[in-house]
Amino acid sequence: MSRHPTLKWAQRDDLLYITIDLPDAKAVNLKLEPEGKFHFSATSGADNIPYEIDINLYDNVNVDESKASVGSRNIVYIVKKEESKWWSRLLKQEGRTPTFIKVDWNKWVDEDEQDDKDGPDMDYDDVNFSSLNLGGGGGGEEEEDFDDEDEDERDTATEEDTEEEKEEETINASSQVEAKAKA
Repeated sequence: MSRHPTLKWAQRDDLLYITIDLPDAKAVNLKLEPEGKFHFSATSGADNIPYEIDINLYDNVNVDESKASVGSRNIVYIVKKEESKWWSRLLKQEGRTPTFIKVDWNKWVDEDEQDDKDGPDMDYDDVNFSSLNLGGGGGGEEEEDFDDEDEDERDTATEEDTEEEKEEETINASSQVEAKAKA
């Protein structure tokens, strides 16, 4: 009997982000049909335990513009919706959502905040977008370590905070000197 891996999802008006958490997945099989039928199967672990998901998405999708990436910890599927509109739920059938389906709060953006959130601060875990052939960069051989950038930003923020603190101390010290001079 197959098990269900955790499926996390988030959406924009034109896209659906599906992340399947399954470390070291082997024999990955993904199938997406235009009417929204989504099938996933793979094995994982030393015992090659089978995992499977069969769901019907809320509405139709554009299979040709949808992309998948199989990583070492998860499988990410960026699904292009056929119509640019927000879905009220992930699944076509109403009722209780299966326990293995969860909202991906790292990627989730409310409908009215969509334009504010899209950008470089999106967390895509360990997705290799060069394999998605989405255009843009050269897809070079050199891997960029984004963790170093975050560290640099924290260092810069700390330096700026320190400079602001020094300015405040200088202002406070001069105020105290002026107060003593007047007394």
